[in-house]
Amino acid sequence: MPALLEVENLTIAFPALTPVLDLSFSIDAGETLALVGESGSGKSLTALSLLRLLPEDARVRADALRFNGRDLDGLSAREFRRLRGGEIGMVFQEPMTALNPVLTVGEQIAEALRAHEKLSAKAAKARAIELLAHVRISDPHLRYHEYPHRLSGGMRQRVGIAIAVACSPKLLIADEPTTALDVTIQAQLMELIDSLRRELGMALLLITHDLGLVAEWADRVVVLYAGRKVEEAAADNLFAAPAHPYTRGLLAASPRLIANRHYTLGRLDEIPGGITSAAGEPGCAFYPRCALRRSACRVRPPDLAGVADNHLAACLVTTALVTGGSHGVLAG
Repeated sequence: MPALLEVENLTIAFPALTPVLDLSFSIDAGETLALVGESGSGKSLTALSLLRLLPEDARVRADALRFNGRDLDGLSAREFRRLRGGEIGMVFQEPMTALNPVLTVGEQIAEALRAHEKLSAKAAKARAIELLAHVRISDPHLRYHEYPHRLSGGMRQRVGIAIAVACSPKLLIADEPTTALDVTIQAQLMELIDSLRRELGMALLLITHDLGLVAEWADRVVVLYAGRKVEEAAADNLFAAPAHPYTRGLLAASPRLIANRHYTLGRLDEIPGGITSAAGEPGCAFYPRCALRRSACRVRPPDLAGVADNHLAACLVTTALVTGGSHGVLAG
C-alpha cells in the first residue's frame, strides 16, 4: 500500500543558498513522523514547501511529491488551495503571528470552514464553537468572540489546532507546536494533537527540536542536518542506538529524561560550532563539528546506508564500523 505522503529528493534553493538538498521521506496513513534538527536545518522550510507557502524567490524541485496518490506538482493553484487547509492542515510555530489580530478567533475558524465546505454563516459559527470545545477551550460560546491578543499562548495554539483540523484533514503538519510554552502546557497540547490524530485517523508530521516530545509521541524519526537527512529510524531504535554523531550530540545535549534513560546526568554536552559552518563543505556537512571525523569525510557527502533493520545513517565512520569495511576511513 503506498504511503500517504511521498517526498523524493526535495531540494529548496534561494538565490544565495540551498537550505534543503535531496531530502526524501514518506508518511503512512495514521503515522506520526518527527522531523528533527536544530534551527537552520531546513525543517520548517520543508513543511512550507509542501504547502506552497515559500517566498517567491524560492525554487523547489523534487523527483516526486505525492499525496494520497496525487502528484502535488501537477495540481493547479485552485486545486492546491482546496488541498491546503482541507486534506492537509498545518499548526504554525507562533500562534500570535499565525492568527489575524483584527478577527475574532471564532470568525477565523468559521472562515476556514466556509473556504472548504458549503456551510451557511450560522452553521459555520455553530461548527466553530464545537471545534473550540473539541480542542478543550472552556466557555467556547464566549471565546468565539475573543480576539487573539486576549488569549494565552496555549489557548491561541489551541485555536490554531482547531483551524488546522476543522475540515478533518488526512495529514496534519505541526511546526514546533509547543515552542515558548511551559512544560505542562506542552504536554497538554501534544496529548490533544495525538488524541485528534487517532480520532480523525490523521497522519502527523511533527517538526521539532525537542527530543523529549519525539520520544513520547513519534513512530519514526528523520534527523536533518544542514538540509540533509543524516539518520532515519523507528523512534525506539533511534533512542536506543543512535548511529549518527549528530544525533548522539543532540541526545547528549538534552536535559530531559528520554525513552526511560537520562542522556545527561551532569552538565549538558555541547556540540561545538554552529550549523552555519556547514556552508561550502565539500564532504560531510557535519565534519567541522564532528568528534569522529576522518580525512575521508571531507571527500564527498556520505550516502545513507543501513546500520540495522530499517535504520539508516549517513556517516562513513558508522557504516565502516557496522559493516567492517574501509580501514582507511577509520584510520584517517
